[in-house]
Amino acid sequence: MSKTRGPFLSTTRFDLWRPAAGDLHGLCRLLADEETRRYLGPARADPHAQFDRLMRNAGSWALHGYGTLMVRPRGGSEIIASCGVFHSYRGFGPELRIDDVPEAGWIVRQDHQGQGVAREVMEAALAWFDAAHGPRRIACMIEAGNRASERLAARLGFTAYATHTLEEGESEVTMTLLERAR
Repeated sequence: MSKTRGPFLSTTRFDLWRPAAGDLHGLCRLLADEETRRYLGPARADPHAQFDRLMRNAGSWALHGYGTLMVRPRGGSEIIASCGVFHSYRGFGPELRIDDVPEAGWIVRQDHQGQGVAREVMEAALAWFDAAHGPRRIACMIEAGNRASERLAARLGFTAYATHTLEEGESEVTMTLLERAR
């Protein structure tokens, strides 16, 4: 974390930072726990996979002016979540309307789940996005069975519009596709 810059946004309890080169270790730590990755499909905590995630996040900011934010406790340095609106291209096809669009997403480290982190951060991130980019449709994708994220998405104004089945190795995972239309 660079000492010459500050948080992009702050909430009552958290500082929200744009991705930086020094965030790789924190992203690996964020996803180190299996419970954190439970509903993240094939996500891995290894540095190679998290380097790719970091580059996608930074690229969304560079190319589209918005992206995922690294969440730290106010005044702290440890990344406890990654939340925000990033530019997505899932490759699901035009009929599912989740390619080349803003997409909301949140990942909260297992030891901080159930404490309202994602809600507080996503409310701030969505308010900033709306103010900076105007009223736009935002998509969201949640793995079936992730009740906490389904409840949060509803609270944030997202409604389901389709499902999509992904192949993960030899198994299939059903994803609920949601949108917040403005």
